[in-house]
Amino acid sequence: MKGVCIAMGQKEIVLKYGCNPHQKPARIYAKNGNLPIEVLNGNPGYINLLDAFNAWQLVKELKQALGLPAAASFKHVSPAGAAIGLPLSAELKKAYFVEDIELTPVASAYARARGADRMSSFGDWAAISDTVDEATAKILSKEVSDGIIAPDYTPEALAILSKKRKGGYNVLKVAPTYEPEEMELKEVFGIVFEQRRNNLSLGPELLTNIVTKNKDIPEAAKQDLIIAMITLKYTQSNSVCFALGGQVIGCGAGQQSRIHCTRLAASKADIWYLRQHPAVLNLKFKEGIGRPDRDNAIDQFLRDDLTAPELKALKELFDVEPEFLTPAAKREWLQGLTGVSLGSDAFFPFRDNIDRAKQSGVSYIVQPGGSVRDDIVIEACDEYGMVMAFSGVRLFHH
Repeated sequence: MKGVCIAMGQKEIVLKYGCNPHQKPARIYAKNGNLPIEVLNGNPGYINLLDAFNAWQLVKELKQALGLPAAASFKHVSPAGAAIGLPLSAELKKAYFVEDIELTPVASAYARARGADRMSSFGDWAAISDTVDEATAKILSKEVSDGIIAPDYTPEALAILSKKRKGGYNVLKVAPTYEPEEMELKEVFGIVFEQRRNNLSLGPELLTNIVTKNKDIPEAAKQDLIIAMITLKYTQSNSVCFALGGQVIGCGAGQQSRIHCTRLAASKADIWYLRQHPAVLNLKFKEGIGRPDRDNAIDQFLRDDLTAPELKALKELFDVEPEFLTPAAKREWLQGLTGVSLGSDAFFPFRDNIDRAKQSGVSYIVQPGGSVRDDIVIEACDEYGMVMAFSGVRLFHH
């Protein structure tokens, strides 16, 4: 089956360099026809384009699966966050620094994607499933970001984005109907690898094989489980994804051990929820403290292991010295994190993943199943009253 390539004027783009400055020459090119992208602004690099193409596939699939605008925030070929365009609460607007913007569904999707893990989203590549509007461009104009890919832009949005980074912000337009060939090739160490592209659709049909005693998955949780699965499909393995309220809230990517994936994703979910604590939302920063410095400060504010020099430097960022949260206060607040959905790109080999997931409010799980210890994992879920579905689909991505 041949891929359908929409002509957008170029067969190749010569790049400044590859993954690193010493890796020259570098380029991307279309095997057949022209590239399905158009560079509207900037000069994207090798890693930028890897992020762009992975991120575009994710948001396109999310939109197709759930019928709502979708967005992703990518760093180093894995999503820091992904979301659909659901309205934000007042607390989330404040936590995501978008209180002053009248949010559209498209803007809400990106605000959520960026807000999932603001530390990791520093210098991200954004992907939007729909036409980028002025509200979305206003969010991006205030954030540290390398570029964006979308099917189109309003004139107002393009004008805003073209001024970012002294006019050098990368803006890509992608042909929304483009589909690559069914077989994909990759070369490593001079050896060509070939496989069928992972074009399996991920939807509610993969949530029907429920193996736990509790079999009740609300519609909102089904939506979150689908978001988790589609996110995992484009996340470097091993990976585990936590989702809630139409967005990723923690993604553990590229770990050699599955429990480390779960711990990483859970710790990010905890931080996401702690950022909504009144003590964090009401921090009084000195005038002129930028968003990246505020994000770093909030991350330090939530740590329990600050050294004396770190604490001293942190306090200097505030107009009013804050009252720091105790470990007990954090644990109490995290009791409110409930109804979380979790996806895993491969089976859980031990119950330790379930035990850690429970601490961060997980109630619903989807994983492929197939471990010799499936019975032990199912028993752990039953102890906690969780619902777990076996999808039968492994989602490794390398």
